[in-house]
Amino acid sequence: MATENPLNIRQNFDNPDETRPFEKGRADLIEVNGLTVMRATFEPGWSWSECVKPIAGTESCEVSHKWYVVSGRMMMKMNDGTEIEWMPGDVGVIPGGHDAWVIGDEPFVFIDFEGGDIFAKPQS
Repeated sequence: MATENPLNIRQNFDNPDETRPFEKGRADLIEVNGLTVMRATFEPGWSWSECVKPIAGTESCEVSHKWYVVSGRMMMKMNDGTEIEWMPGDVGVIPGGHDAWVIGDEPFVFIDFEGGDIFAKPQS
């Protein structure tokens, strides 16, 4: 874990505090000055419903996200049926209550500033 020293505000995903592997992906987490930041990489063929749902134990992803898309493309379907396609350079705020899947043959990589502390962890 990052030290509590307020001068130590620099972390790097090449040396994460925690890594959560799951089918066709992984989440690397770092803590910076009390903020958990996640870099997630989803390989082609990844979908939340097949790769993370068995871990989370919920019907849809209940994690809220505030993210920046680094690479790849993803389709997201909200519980109300709304669909959103995410592409490199997109920044967004997504409430819980969605499914998602990678589009194409490039990994989908994003940096998430909210929700990393509970993503791909069993929900109680």
